[in-house]
Amino acid sequence: MQEMPRDRTGQFGGTLAVIGPDGKRLTREDLPPSDTVRWVIRRKAEVVAGVRAGLLTLDEACERYSLSIDEFLLWQRQLDRHGLEGLKVTRIPDYRDGHRSHNHHKRAAE
Repeated sequence: MQEMPRDRTGQFGGTLAVIGPDGKRLTREDLPPSDTVRWVIRRKAEVVAGVRAGLLTLDEACERYSLSIDEFLLWQRQLDRHGLEGLKVTRIPDYRDGHRSHNHHKRAAE
């Protein structure tokens, strides 16, 4: 299989792309949909890779996926410390900072 030509900015054919957690090309369009509810290991890892590579900012990721910054940082920390297996965490305890994220309250009220 022939590799797509990449320029110095990491773009493949004009689209910013990085190597995702599964070793395949990952673009912003390949990230999980904004209405994702079931957060499997691969999806969490793709969001972390996307933020690290600049496909989207931390704020964009938190807004798009209704995550708190703490939740995203936990995913990142678990990935760094334990690899993909570290992302098996199902949820952060509600008492993590004495409150839930603003986005969670907004979503729960809907």
